Amino acid sequence: MKSVVLIGTLDTKGEQLDYLRERIRSRGHRVILIDVSMKEASRYPAEVSAEEVARLAGEDIRALRESPDRFRVTEGMTLGAMRKARELAERGELDGIVAFGGTTLALLGARVMHSLPFGIPKIIAVPAAMPTYIKEWFGAADIVVMQMVFEAAGTNAMLLYVLDQVAGMVSGMVEESRERASLRLPFPSVAITEMGFCTRCAREVERLLKDRGYEVCSFHAQGISDRAMDQLIGQGYFDALIDIVPAGLIEEALKGNRAAGPDRLRAPLERGIPVVLAPCCLNLTGCGPTRPDRERFASRPRIMEIDALRAMTRLNREELEMCARLYADRLNLARGPVRFLIPTRGWSSLDREGAVLYDPEEDRFFVEVLRQHLKPGIEVLEVDCNLEDPAFARALVDSAVTLMSMGSAAAVV
Repeated sequence: MKSVVLIGTLDTKGEQLDYLRERIRSRGHRVILIDVSMKEASRYPAEVSAEEVARLAGEDIRALRESPDRFRVTEGMTLGAMRKARELAERGELDGIVAFGGTTLALLGARVMHSLPFGIPKIIAVPAAMPTYIKEWFGAADIVVMQMVFEAAGTNAMLLYVLDQVAGMVSGMVEESRERASLRLPFPSVAITEMGFCTRCAREVERLLKDRGYEVCSFHAQGISDRAMDQLIGQGYFDALIDIVPAGLIEEALKGNRAAGPDRLRAPLERGIPVVLAPCCLNLTGCGPTRPDRERFASRPRIMEIDALRAMTRLNREELEMCARLYADRLNLARGPVRFLIPTRGWSSLDREGAVLYDPEEDRFFVEVLRQHLKPGIEVLEVDCNLEDPAFARALVDSAVTLMSMGSAAAVV
């Protein structure tokens, strides 16, 4: 028997939630229904009442339901549900979680799910997965969103059919999921980042690490996968990081398409695992038609067209200085060994010698500013090659092996 947490509002979706609960139970699993009703009491029972949810948030359910402040009500029930879900997870009583309801419930459920560890099955069943909201629901968490396409009202045949599918989905996921305690990576395990402009480097790094007996997991640095990597490292996974594409942090500052949030790199540095960085695309940013503020970059003299949707241009000197200071400030948080390797003949396949984006003098300016602001002990080493050359991959791996042999401040998880 597995334990499935079901989150919903029994005052508005009581009949549907009760049906879904019974369908999951019929598959042999325990269901813990967390009621986050915000309007009134319900005749349907809940394993965790709305009163308890409010109390966990330091609120009184009657005061919340009488409050005209919708934000206070939503935040209170969200906080209480998060605390209850984490409590259940810590006790080993949460093997999967489903949030069922409308847009408000989807956001509430997503925030609860973001607070839970990787690997726990997480499902949001919602009438419409609107693009405006869905990126907030997903974030960088391992969440499944099921778009039901019609309103979750009544108990018509179409809705019951969908609820049967939701029950089957979460039941199948929890039945196939490993026990949380078994989610361990072999030592030593290394996370790496990559993208299409450093594929040769990433594959060579992976090959060299595997030849030395390392477990390797690669993350596509498009702003979501690299953010998820940081979260996994914060949860105790991986013994070292080779961050070939750490550009999600400057992309966040410049509002680029690959923005990875303001906390990019914070988890590995604060956890203290060995970190080796390369500067892939720290000197470039997108200027294609999908960029919101394209006008700011599309008029620059040096642009490389990639395809119908993508084009890249260089950062100007002011942006390079901001980038260098930003990364120095972040790297100065390190509690473990850090080494930053700089290829002197271009930082990706896009800016090799002879390419329109090649500019070693501007790259050198970034390095000088970076060195000025880094605290002692963080090494910046130059390698006479392009980032995509095999020699640079070897330098990254040799550095990682050296730093790992020095040990780290990371706690054993």
